Amino acid sequence: MQQPSSDHVTIGILALQGAFAEHQVMLQKLSLKKRVIIVLVRQQEDLDKCDALIIPGGESTTIALLARLAGLLEPMREFLKTKPVWGTCAGAILLARWVENAKKGGQELLEGVSVAVARNGFGSQVESFEAPLEVDGLREPNRPFPGIFIRAPVVLALRPAPADPPIQIISRVSASLLPAGQTVVSPDEDDTDPRDPRTIVALRQGMHLLTTFHPELTKDDRFHEYFVKECVLPTLGSRSSSPA
Repeated sequence: MQQPSSDHVTIGILALQGAFAEHQVMLQKLSLKKRVIIVLVRQQEDLDKCDALIIPGGESTTIALLARLAGLLEPMREFLKTKPVWGTCAGAILLARWVENAKKGGQELLEGVSVAVARNGFGSQVESFEAPLEVDGLREPNRPFPGIFIRAPVVLALRPAPADPPIQIISRVSASLLPAGQTVVSPDEDDTDPRDPRTIVALRQGMHLLTTFHPELTKDDRFHEYFVKECVLPTLGSRSSSPA
């Protein structure tokens, strides 16, 4: 197993299906004190090199099937116990602990974040949209982040067990963007009311990051910077000081 380096960090991108190349481009744009080495993960040997992993958007059932065929499902489940994982859109579904409205035959999950999600919760491909998001913790926090939602999942519930790390909500979207009949707040209330979990579009649990939209399809690298600086780098020191 590769040990954390003092001068670089190695980020893996699951490269079986979906928008993995777009994530690679965004990571290459980052200007950080540590050099970012990118590994396209297609087998366990690739995963073993990584300090963290990004699971891209795409088709969640297909990604899970290809990961099983590549012998990666169980290694990824072990990986996320000690190292950061970020799931975007389809990747967010895989990272969740529960999923509703899965395809016939079910949906294999990594169960790394204590949330329940629903596939295609914002509607079909033709109902894709873009919305400016207020995001806690990003560089230039007053500048909205362009959220691109394409057949995006929705968060149905937060279900952390007592021993789980707390869940930190990073960004919400207006409930007016949910499909008709899905919002649980009335029009005269705050439309990002915390009683409606479907408005949650970005959250953290411990070192893991989940976004229901596609930061990699924008020209804005702040979410990738956030993942590396806030989720990945803080874990390197603790792992390097642990017994081998």
